[in-house]
Amino acid sequence: MVLYSPQALDDFDDIFEGLLHWHKIELSDQFTIDYVDELKKQCESISSMQIHLSTTYPDHKRFGKKVHRYRRNLNTTWYIIYDIDDENNIYINKIMSNYLTVEEQE
Repeated sequence: MVLYSPQALDDFDDIFEGLLHWHKIELSDQFTIDYVDELKKQCESISSMQIHLSTTYPDHKRFGKKVHRYRRNLNTTWYIIYDIDDENNIYINKIMSNYLTVEEQE
């Protein structure tokens, strides 16, 4: 089962609003809806994965122990940061892009 923290739900809203009002290019409402839906599908797919990568960036470690990388295009990678409980439930804590990730490792 995949569960979402209040922060992750806010992240979906922020991503939607950010894309809808992006100053570089005008995106349609439908494109924006589909984009966020694809992010949600990526989150839902985590429960069926056999391998779960550990977080490495300090920015990510603040939000969880595991990370799923979703490469949207050549320029954008989304990091879905989560934890797994004893019953193998996935708890999505944070969704952030490579543009917000500090690449310094501990």
